[in-house]
Amino acid sequence: MTQTSSFAKTTPPTPGPMTPRPVPADDYAIIRQVIELLTEAWREQPSLETIAAHIGMEPTRLQKLFTRWAGLSPKAFLQAVTLDHARLLLEQSATVLDTTYEVGLSGPGRLHDLFVTHEAVTPGAYRARGAGLTISYGFHPSPFGSALVMTTEYGLAGLAFADPDTGAAGEDAALADMAQRWPKAGFVRDDAASAALAQRIFDPKEWRADRPLRIVMIGTDFEVRVWETLLNIPVGKATTYSDVARHIDRPKAARAVGAAVGRNPISFVVPCHRVLGRSGSLTGYHWGLTRKRAILGWEAGLAASQSAKAA
Repeated sequence: MTQTSSFAKTTPPTPGPMTPRPVPADDYAIIRQVIELLTEAWREQPSLETIAAHIGMEPTRLQKLFTRWAGLSPKAFLQAVTLDHARLLLEQSATVLDTTYEVGLSGPGRLHDLFVTHEAVTPGAYRARGAGLTISYGFHPSPFGSALVMTTEYGLAGLAFADPDTGAAGEDAALADMAQRWPKAGFVRDDAASAALAQRIFDPKEWRADRPLRIVMIGTDFEVRVWETLLNIPVGKATTYSDVARHIDRPKAARAVGAAVGRNPISFVVPCHRVLGRSGSLTGYHWGLTRKRAILGWEAGLAASQSAKAA
């Protein structure tokens, strides 16, 4: 018996997830719909026309929007975010951390080419749960939805995301989630103060060696060691929890490493999204697997562009 694909062009639209939806005004909201579709149906390799019909958007316009956002076409992105690609990343990057530590460098092309400089607050300050610390914050557009940027006198301390279709409620939830990490700190909204940081974080043209982005890590000694290790994973590569555990001299602590990765408060800049399960599966992500796939795909486009320029 021949199985009919749910993406067959001859299938009339019916109510449900495949019914064309209104086009959201926010670019990431559109991209998120595309990624969700590709995630659910990557085995069927849906065409651009099928994807556009699902989103309710003209194919050429969708192609241009997606390519501008990710640096590669929806078809190329589909190939980049399948589990097969994740496994390939894992195979290719098995010695990334080893190489990094041996040569004493962070590796070419990594996201940390933001040229981040970092420091950690004292253990005492962490145990005080942020007492005496003032954290300024603001919400700003990013390629991955509304970004919550949190800063202190020491530097960037937090970066989280809120889905664009959740509005103020989503932003409130993102702030509450981050604030509970430092319940005794003072929080002051200051969008102007955090706007420049958001620009530097999400615009690769702003990643300059002569103007390093300072971040401050507020966590336990173990967590900080894990987060520092994440900074050494290059763009377009991935590693495993067990590999990270080995590099912090805790080879049997892969589960604890996973917990520390999940508590990383500086998403994207400290690239916890580049840590995969042993089999190459994407596993969990505090800000959602769709967003994790989006970031990995965006980075795949960036890495491809860097390689083309270097060729």
